[in-house]
Amino acid sequence: MKKILWLAFNAKFSHTSLPVRYLRQAAAKLNIESELLELTINNYVPDILSEIYGHKPDIIGVSCYIWNIELIKHTLPLVRKVLPNTLIICGGPEVSYEVTDFMRANPAVDFVVRGEGEEAVMELLDLIINQGAINNERKLTVEPQNPGIAWRGGALEATAEDVIYPGQAVTVMNRLEPSKLELPFPYIDEEMEDIRERILYYETSRGCPFSCAYCLSCATAGVRYRPLDEVFKELNFFVSHNVRQVKFVDRTFNAKKSHFLPIIQFISDLPPDCRTNFHFEVAVDYLDEETIEVLQVMPKGRVQLEIGVQTTNKEVLKRISRVNHWEDICKNIKALQKKHNIHIHTDLIIGLPGEDLASFGKSFNDLYSLHTDMLQLGFLKFLKGSAMMDMVEEYHYEYMDIGPYEVLSNDVMDYGEIRWLHIFEQVFELYHNAGRCLKSMEYMIENFFGGNAFKFYSRFTDYWEKLGNHRRAISAKNLYGYLWDFFKMVLNADVDNGPRDDVMDRSAENHRLIMDNLMRYDALTADSGQNRPYFLNWNKEKYQEQTAAFWRDKLPAGQGASDVINGFKFTNWRELNKKYHIEFFDVTVVNAILLPQPQTLLFAYENRNFDRVVEVNIRLK
Repeated sequence: MKKILWLAFNAKFSHTSLPVRYLRQAAAKLNIESELLELTINNYVPDILSEIYGHKPDIIGVSCYIWNIELIKHTLPLVRKVLPNTLIICGGPEVSYEVTDFMRANPAVDFVVRGEGEEAVMELLDLIINQGAINNERKLTVEPQNPGIAWRGGALEATAEDVIYPGQAVTVMNRLEPSKLELPFPYIDEEMEDIRERILYYETSRGCPFSCAYCLSCATAGVRYRPLDEVFKELNFFVSHNVRQVKFVDRTFNAKKSHFLPIIQFISDLPPDCRTNFHFEVAVDYLDEETIEVLQVMPKGRVQLEIGVQTTNKEVLKRISRVNHWEDICKNIKALQKKHNIHIHTDLIIGLPGEDLASFGKSFNDLYSLHTDMLQLGFLKFLKGSAMMDMVEEYHYEYMDIGPYEVLSNDVMDYGEIRWLHIFEQVFELYHNAGRCLKSMEYMIENFFGGNAFKFYSRFTDYWEKLGNHRRAISAKNLYGYLWDFFKMVLNADVDNGPRDDVMDRSAENHRLIMDNLMRYDALTADSGQNRPYFLNWNKEKYQEQTAAFWRDKLPAGQGASDVINGFKFTNWRELNKKYHIEFFDVTVVNAILLPQPQTLLFAYENRNFDRVVEVNIRLK
């Protein structure tokens, strides 16, 4: 029996590969032994070669994307040297375009499957294994019928010259019902124990109703949907295996209400003890009231939404063939935030045609003002087959010639600005998107930078770069110190070096007091409360008598630990300190408005992660 190795290089260990699992299940219908090997782009090439060789495959199927294509190009020639008779098949979006050039530049590759490969791979493997239509030079002796197969000629030619038949990108489609998507379920019981803590990718549809120029979804027309009864059965599979997260790769999950609303309702109705989180990418401006109402009652943590806004500049949106209804985006995001039960992730793209630094700053401020849980800043990529490739000359684009093909410059943004925005994005990831210093940074934005978040992060980025922090790894603990030093610099700056015109009428001492309180709160709510910056005014030793009385339930009725924490029983101080912390603040830090009244807060941690904060009534002597 022939053996095929389905090979995937994921960006991170926490990721899994959906394509190779689809192909594994499709090939299960043939007389072939399938094995799956998932590595990461961080693996050492000699180790990769050793892993592949250890499987001794007759055929290798490789999934190619922008994040792994360069590693694949380096690896496959080595595979050819140690496994000279093994057939190598490449597939995926990174090789589905400019196929002839790719195969000529990579002679180790025998076949390329273009577009959606489930059907094309089946025919190719049938020709190779069941029909024996392959010669000693690893070339077909029978012409394939599926146009999705690119192959090398020679065996059928009068000349010995290597002829490449490039084929064309295909889609999987039911000929009788073009809107129906028929796919094998990609996961199997035997692997779930090993992968249930990782991100499992899943799809209920293919295609997109929109035609955004930067996206490959514009290369195919129409949307195809999987039957809902199959979707419900497969979602139950994930839940029964207690997986951590299922990430839907549907390009626009809410493209068709009759399809997505029953799925959302099904997920909402799952048992309360379901720990699986479901991630969707949605066009939030197209959500109606009925859908929002279903999402508002979703159990906390059950769902997270990714919303690609990309830019708020209307002229730029026209250039990329995209329509955003900004008022509806704002209204619907605010409605989804009311119950604090859904993690909301928004996206902007840097380098879009016609968007200079000032325009990007406005887009950033517009989206930042919504205060979503994450605001991801991505850099424009020039994907083969996307409409952006037709704009390169018009907008004077320069971009990387190798994956991930990121923008380097254009007619309104030079490389220096793009480089600076990479540092800006690094700073924003380390602080805002990591959930660190949120209250203290917001205080600085409002009180020192006139509410202009882009201005704040720009100044902080300049400070960060001047220190050389962009060139080295910074520990989470040290991040607090850098922000504190930046705060002191801004506080002490003169008119020429800092935005003193925007500073509220408070004394420097009062600003320091408030920032100390806010940073203590931030430290206790981020990084599982493990970082306690030494320069802050921690007061644990100061009020030991009061906190001990609280935990021992020796305070007046209604004020002890058992009154605040359901089912609380004192065990020992070591266990208690792992799960709880009481901090005394000079100002009211948990409130819509910062008030000068003191506040005492109890911070609770579950499995070493911050869980909640509760105000407690402990009288200070």
